[in-house]
Amino acid sequence: MNKIDKKLIDKSLSNKKNNKKLLTKITLKNKKKIDQIFEIEHQKEFENRDCLECANCCKTTSPIFRDKDIKRISSFLKIKERELINDLLFLDKENDYVLKNSPCSFLNHDNTCIIYNVRPLACKEYPHTNRKKMHQIIDLTLENSTICPAVSNIISNILN
Repeated sequence: MNKIDKKLIDKSLSNKKNNKKLLTKITLKNKKKIDQIFEIEHQKEFENRDCLECANCCKTTSPIFRDKDIKRISSFLKIKERELINDLLFLDKENDYVLKNSPCSFLNHDNTCIIYNVRPLACKEYPHTNRKKMHQIIDLTLENSTICPAVSNIISNILN
């Protein structure tokens, strides 16, 4: 991760409580408008951002692996679903399959993904800043701002 992105993450970590207060206030005013605001900032952010330069999400967190994801990935890897589960996944406290270890086992040294075309839905949708009903995932978005510099920058732009 470059120095600028590291600063964005550090800023999100130190401002997390205040950011939550401000985002909640904005969201309560107009739940539909917050979707539009996030969509605009998301588009602006990802016009110039190359996630392969960072991949902090893949290095530090695990996506949820739904049954459909496990089936699709196992088929792609030509292994049994049980083998994928036993070797790489475990059930977390929410009863979701997640990775046993970080960084992600499918992450290459150049930050590309071995299973990119069949990756879990959670990976495909990450960082979740361009979806409908953002008001329902403000806590997740704030948490992601401490992992993903793009989310940190999106929130910073919204609050400024």
